[in-house]
Amino acid sequence: MPVNKRSKYRGSRTCGGGTHKNRRGAGNRGGRGNAGVNAHNFIRAYLVRGQIFGKCGFKHHHKPTITGDVLDIGEIDQIVPVLIQTGCAEQEGDTIIFDAAVLGVEKVLGGGKVRHKMNITAVAFSQQAIAKIEAKGGHALTS
Repeated sequence: MPVNKRSKYRGSRTCGGGTHKNRRGAGNRGGRGNAGVNAHNFIRAYLVRGQIFGKCGFKHHHKPTITGDVLDIGEIDQIVPVLIQTGCAEQEGDTIIFDAAVLGVEKVLGGGKVRHKMNITAVAFSQQAIAKIEAKGGHALTS
């Protein structure tokens, strides 16, 4: 017949916890949280989390100057027909007028080939992007 645990341990000093020294608090388990990960709980912490002490890798502590997205001028050149079709860019004669902020791009980089004459407005341009745009007769305008 099952027995109620509360009434089973009534009058017992330890309630089934072994000696009276057990189940006292965090001292019984070597501290709370990450206590002792460099001392008495090192093996347990190392097996769970791996290497946690010492230097590993590097981190840049300076803020980047451009926090938004970047895009290569070659990629913009490839999607020019789609930009015109969707209304993100306009074509006046042989010149394509495009604002990079429409796509959420803050900086235009100089990767890729340029086949169209473009007037592009963006927050920033790389020197190579400016050279490629102006080589085709376009303009790189900063906003």
